[in-house]
Amino acid sequence: MKHLLLKKFDWTIAGAALVGAGFLGTIIYANYRIETLEGKLAENEKASSAGVTALDEKIQSLAGVLESTLTEEEKKRSDLRADLRDITRAVGTLERVATTDRDLLRKYSKTYFLNENYVPLELTTIDKKYQSPSGSNFQVLSDVWPFLEDLLQEAEDDGLALRALSSYRSFGTQSILKAQYLVTYGEGANRFSADQGYSEHQLGTALDFTTAARAGVLEGFETTGEYGWLLKNGYKYGFILSYPSGNEFYKFEPWHWRFVGRDLARHLHNKNLNFYDMDQREIDSYLAEIFD
Repeated sequence: MKHLLLKKFDWTIAGAALVGAGFLGTIIYANYRIETLEGKLAENEKASSAGVTALDEKIQSLAGVLESTLTEEEKKRSDLRADLRDITRAVGTLERVATTDRDLLRKYSKTYFLNENYVPLELTTIDKKYQSPSGSNFQVLSDVWPFLEDLLQEAEDDGLALRALSSYRSFGTQSILKAQYLVTYGEGANRFSADQGYSEHQLGTALDFTTAARAGVLEGFETTGEYGWLLKNGYKYGFILSYPSGNEFYKFEPWHWRFVGRDLARHLHNKNLNFYDMDQREIDSYLAEIFD
């Protein structure tokens, strides 16, 4: 009996060993599977990471291309806008030149000629408070009047009394005036009076100044504070001295001023130039902005 019990016990131990071996094998296999899966997972993660990195790089590359394309297109649009502005400006300039009287900036004194039919497009009468009682012909080109009014008002604000003595004269009026001067002064009249058709006054942009105190006397105007003020400030309003000392056309006329527009007047003032010394083609380049 005892022998049988021992034998049975041995078989039990053997069975248990077998079961234990099987369980251990299961554990080992399970570990193997886990390790295998972890390896594959690591490989997948690595591959996934590489894929994400590659995708990132592609996205960044595409973003760079897109940004470059957008920048290029924006530049094209900017260039087109600039071209459009230039074209619009050029068209505007051409329109202004086409609709502005080209005679307004011509050099008339014994050079260009205005015929008897030339009359300014529209004339405005100078405010009576700025007229000299001893003068006549108090009209100026309407486009010039706002500049002249500003000049006269500013001079008045500075304590001066500039007055207009004579402004627009027609071809006929200039003809009569010149004939009277020739009778009185003979050929000497040519030193201070233009023939009809050659007078800046016919344009309606020139005028002779005097002062309230001088009662219309022109001689000696250069000694007045008003003349000094005009020399310093006339260009700011578009006016220039037509016949300074030493000019080749007429004697020095400190009272005779002509409107040529602010841009050209400023250029002449800054460069210390005389209008009649400039080339006519250069003068004409200022025509489009004469009333700006």
